[in-house]
Amino acid sequence: MIKVEHIAKKYGKVEALQDISFEVEAGEIYGIIGPDGAGKTTLFRILTTLILADKGNACLNGWDVRKDYRLIRNNIGYMPGRFSLYQDLSVEENLQFFASIFKTRIETNYHLIKDIYQQLAPFKKRRAGALSGGMKQKLALCCALIHKPLILFLDEPTTGVDPVSRKELWDLLKQLKAEGITLVVSTSYMDEAGRCDRIALMLKGHFLSVDTPQNIVNHYTDDLWAVSSCNMSKLLTDLKNYPAMKSCYAFGDVHHISLQQQATAYTTSQQALQTYLENLHHNELSIRKIEASIEDCFMELAARSSLENKKPKQYV
Repeated sequence: MIKVEHIAKKYGKVEALQDISFEVEAGEIYGIIGPDGAGKTTLFRILTTLILADKGNACLNGWDVRKDYRLIRNNIGYMPGRFSLYQDLSVEENLQFFASIFKTRIETNYHLIKDIYQQLAPFKKRRAGALSGGMKQKLALCCALIHKPLILFLDEPTTGVDPVSRKELWDLLKQLKAEGITLVVSTSYMDEAGRCDRIALMLKGHFLSVDTPQNIVNHYTDDLWAVSSCNMSKLLTDLKNYPAMKSCYAFGDVHHISLQQQATAYTTSQQALQTYLENLHHNELSIRKIEASIEDCFMELAARSSLENKKPKQYV
């Protein structure tokens, strides 16, 4: 359904995208996951024909993003991260306007937006600019779906949205997938990765890994530990200074760490670390083995990528 080959884009000296290649299957929920500034929005703007790539090519349903942009625009839906509907028009007027652009009627594909629109219905006469953040997102999604697109692009649709609305949105995306719509979703929330069929972890304009969420987690081979004590700030410093420390990151109310192999016939890695921290007077100490999450995998891949970029280039 989507084929991207060696896409690159620069803004001045900043490389927003670096040699991006991937494919999205028809009817798939494909997640592009990374922090702000990773290049997600630039990639979406290229795929939705709003800007041109400096290098490479992309096709949607066999249509070239450069040559067939009119066909693409008529057959995709795009919900940008920033609210971009007409603020002075009412909810109802915005929907009617977008339906007329695509030469359809609200009633024709009402089943796609029914669950969301029922929440908007009490405010249908209200100006879009006067809606709450969550309601604006719902209206934008309705307008993107009004013509039943083949592919729907959602650029960080859950940013700034309350947890209940986030769950409702992802439940709706599953329903849209059942309707045969291909979905490409970007997010900076790592916990949303598990809701996608496949994900691309993105950082600084390139993909770190592309696979199913479970396969990415399965490729995390280090033992991972969650460590906490009554003084978390001092604990983080002391962990980073531990000679056998391989990686150490703060994760909410615990620190996630991995260790260099140091077990002997007399002690395990966990026991050695516990002795080290107890000697530094840490109280209420807890060290427990845990399963890696997508965020752990992202941090490990990002660290590996950073090390590779620092290696001197070999010239032949």
